Amino acid sequence: MKIIALESSAVTASAAVTEDEKLLAQSFQNSGLTHSATLMPMVSDLLKNTGLSLDQMDVVAVAAGPGSFTGVRIGVAAAKGLAWPGDKPCAPCSTLESMAWQCAHVGGEICAAMDARRNQVYSARFLAENGELKRLTEDRAMGLDELAEEIRLSGKPQTLVGDGAGLVRNALEARGLACRLMPPHLLYQTAWGVARAALRLAREGGLVSAAAMAPSYHRLSQAERERLERMGKTE
Repeated sequence: MKIIALESSAVTASAAVTEDEKLLAQSFQNSGLTHSATLMPMVSDLLKNTGLSLDQMDVVAVAAGPGSFTGVRIGVAAAKGLAWPGDKPCAPCSTLESMAWQCAHVGGEICAAMDARRNQVYSARFLAENGELKRLTEDRAMGLDELAEEIRLSGKPQTLVGDGAGLVRNALEARGLACRLMPPHLLYQTAWGVARAALRLAREGGLVSAAAMAPSYHRLSQAERERLERMGKTE
């Protein structure tokens, strides 16, 4: 199964082509350029350099959230655009699960975390065994104190991955809890992780049409939160 995968949920952007578990090619940028300017050129160059065409792809995958509202929208819109002409099935993947696949080989408990601001993170926890992942929690936005207490109660050392991993490490170490960060080249979100999450989604019958694919933000945008706060003050 050939999968083309997109990742633009945070500061990094990447695209990858895989065949089953095998990574055929990946392009990755952490340059600060806008995803709208970099993502589709990445895809075009990736296909050209691998000698493959979009028609040869079986699935279009994307990190559908949580993450940056703008980044997630760009990724989902790009994936829809790739899938629609050929009516390709789509895999709207959890950004957090996609990150966890990057350290599934390590074993033990994994905490994937993204900075959600306001002393919160988007987080999900997994158990890695024999290169496979088992979910321990759903994706959610939560306070660092709440996450640290959950991990304390688990009693297990954590492998941390994601752009919020440093925040979680600080919270855990302040409480004397064991943890380790993934190395820099595996710390951030990658399209390979999205492709690996998509492969499991495909095998479990979880693919959707381009029309049905939608972002999963897991909380209101800042503008929506501020609007509700203003409404609350006037009431």
